[in-house]
Amino acid sequence: MHPNKDLDESLQRLVCSGRCPPEAADDYGEKLRALAKGVAEPEAMERQSRVFKALGDKTRLSILNLLNVREMCVCEIMAALNLTQPTASHHLGILENAGVVKDRKEGRWVFYRIANEGFIKGLLQLKP
Repeated sequence: MHPNKDLDESLQRLVCSGRCPPEAADDYGEKLRALAKGVAEPEAMERQSRVFKALGDKTRLSILNLLNVREMCVCEIMAALNLTQPTASHHLGILENAGVVKDRKEGRWVFYRIANEGFIKGLLQLKP
């Protein structure tokens, strides 16, 4: 079977592989693009991207493992991981911006906890 020169390369591959007949390639391509739009909403992809970027750092993963045990203030996280205050705050800010952790203020103290324990524990396979 010779590919149709009017079809784009990806659709030609689908036709050649037998995934769709040549006469239905345009419709098949439209259906695939509609499917992608339905499952890849730009706002959701942006949120998911922030979460995965936040989780892509060893220090932030260490912080999550600590917070999996219990809520902690910044000073406790600093002491546990031997971090400076600016470094701890930087990492906590990224985790908070991604919606992975939440803070709670108590006077001058700020305490952090995992925002959605079920999601993070499942994703990272953390021990309860």
